[in-house]
Amino acid sequence: MQETDPYTPRFRWKKARSILFFSLSVGFLPLLTSQVRLPRLIGDGMVLQRDVALNIWGWASPGEEVSVQLLDSIYRVTANEAGEWAVQLPPMQAGGPYDLYIRATNTIKVADILIGDVWVCSGQSNMDLTMKRVSPLYGNDIAHCENPFIRLFEVPQQYDFKNQRQDLPTGVWQSTNPTTILGFSAVAYFYAQALYSINKIPIGLIKVSLGGSPVEAWMSETALQPFPDPYQELQRFKDSALINQIESQDKARITAWYRLLRQKDEGYKNPEKTWLNPAFSTDPWSEMVIPGYWANTSLGNVNGVVWFRKNIAIPTTMAGQPALLNLGCIVDADSVFLNGALVGTTSYQYPPRRYAIPAGVLKEGRNILVVRVINNTGKGGFVPDKPYQLIAAGQTIDLKGVWQYRLGAVMDPLASQTFIRWKPAGLFNAMIYPLLKYRIKGAIWYQGEANTSNPAAYRALFPAMIVDWRTHWKQGDFPFLFVQLANFMETRDQPSESDWAMLREAQQGALSVPQTGMAVAIDIGEWNDIHPLNKKEVGRRLALAAQQVAYGNEKIVSAGPGFQSMQIVGSKAVLTFADSGKRLQTKGGSPLKGFAIAGADRRFVWAEARIKKNKVIVSSPDILHPVAVRYAWADNPADANLCNKAGLPAAPFRTDAWMPDRRGKNDP
Repeated sequence: MQETDPYTPRFRWKKARSILFFSLSVGFLPLLTSQVRLPRLIGDGMVLQRDVALNIWGWASPGEEVSVQLLDSIYRVTANEAGEWAVQLPPMQAGGPYDLYIRATNTIKVADILIGDVWVCSGQSNMDLTMKRVSPLYGNDIAHCENPFIRLFEVPQQYDFKNQRQDLPTGVWQSTNPTTILGFSAVAYFYAQALYSINKIPIGLIKVSLGGSPVEAWMSETALQPFPDPYQELQRFKDSALINQIESQDKARITAWYRLLRQKDEGYKNPEKTWLNPAFSTDPWSEMVIPGYWANTSLGNVNGVVWFRKNIAIPTTMAGQPALLNLGCIVDADSVFLNGALVGTTSYQYPPRRYAIPAGVLKEGRNILVVRVINNTGKGGFVPDKPYQLIAAGQTIDLKGVWQYRLGAVMDPLASQTFIRWKPAGLFNAMIYPLLKYRIKGAIWYQGEANTSNPAAYRALFPAMIVDWRTHWKQGDFPFLFVQLANFMETRDQPSESDWAMLREAQQGALSVPQTGMAVAIDIGEWNDIHPLNKKEVGRRLALAAQQVAYGNEKIVSAGPGFQSMQIVGSKAVLTFADSGKRLQTKGGSPLKGFAIAGADRRFVWAEARIKKNKVIVSSPDILHPVAVRYAWADNPADANLCNKAGLPAAPFRTDAWMPDRRGKNDP
């Protein structure tokens, strides 16, 4: 491939020095072949970090000579006794593409290399969430995404409690196009796209995330030592026999539950009169308004399987056409049949149900839609405020309304499996450790939902994780940007305690760690979905933080109003905010909401609030002697609307330090 560089002249190289190093990790087996080998990260299409010395490393036979060539510069090194070798290349300016050659008894060519900024993109499911998942919102973005200068490497999801792994089992670099982008992290892509639109520098994304993972899973054993509970749990799970026992017991228990469920399910008991049969009479079935939960019907809060059925009238124009069936979200699992044919199934509650119906299934006139819903625990049913519709030939049929339903089987609740992959240090050892020699610009992080049951512990764990990563990467205080938890769950009529609010406060506390930035997402969540779809705005806000923290743009407004201090003046609380965005205002210009106020009895009530320049005046006729104010302090503070002129929301805050006891009251 010919050399092209849209940004800079051809690199000027300085003399580089070769470096030998010995691995100190446990359990690494030296190569028993003379074939030189590279880590998965170093491969075709990779993006290398600009403006820093670079590591190129790999394995060969002990004592084997290896040469590394880039352009006209050649670096030679001899593999050590463990078969390891490494060279260090001098800093490079942004540009490319280039080819790299590694030669020993064999030759490896690494083609199409770009030099730019490399970002590690980590966390749990909201970082994991793909562009395919959010595609209903971003069809145009996907169609016009082609960009060879934004590339992603996805780290395989794995864990290891005993060994710090030297390499990854799989992984390739992919450039952005309408096909590959569907598997990209949505937050990571929109972050990269926002950065590229400003800086025009190649962006490499290393996605290293796992749904449901708590922060302690991403920390090293050394970092966990000050935290007795996760540290001891790590020691337990170094026992492979224990893991095998737990997995075996879980599998047996869950398999038995589903086997019994199938045996008890009345809908399947009579093969000739299965409830899937469109001709089966549903005259004795009950009726329920969908969406909703059957706990609110005469069934009550039972677990097991419930069958739902709806007659759909299909016009001639839709008959025979391919279609899309949207069934929102269903708790917990579903199998969907149209006119007796299976059109889709999902095994757990979170993914949106979008089922493609092949041509020829829809027929003119009466069509029978059957949904078999399995509920393991809690309330089963159809999540409200989601789309329930059938779309074909440019026409949409609304499926909300009255459906028929019938109980298939009642079961005892099924306890969750033990998610061993979430245990402490496992993800650090298997997914982070293999990346540590690769030079990066910084990290973006979207995580915290898995730690909301213990926000007090997160106050120390999260900053410790940031320091831990920086210690192991040996790049100093590289930029670390994170997303504060979005609003989620049902709103409350009255001010109340909230673990989610406490976790957000713990996240904000991590801003005391140098070179950190936070994207507030309190206004772009969804009450009924822990995975809100508006990832483009999340990526944009992270990119704003990056412009200030990572790229030194002090003029940019990168965050919303920041609470600074409170002064009590008579019966009013006067709140002062840091100068961020020059002017306080409300989203959409509506009256200011989301504030609660309390007196010495620590009983919060909703407050009246108004803006006066960079101050907010808070009061209530019920609180004559205010002591504390809270803003957006809830799982889902849906009406909180304070922002700045740039439209960036204020982060939730409180002026008190009261801690709730187990009864929900406030203790000092």
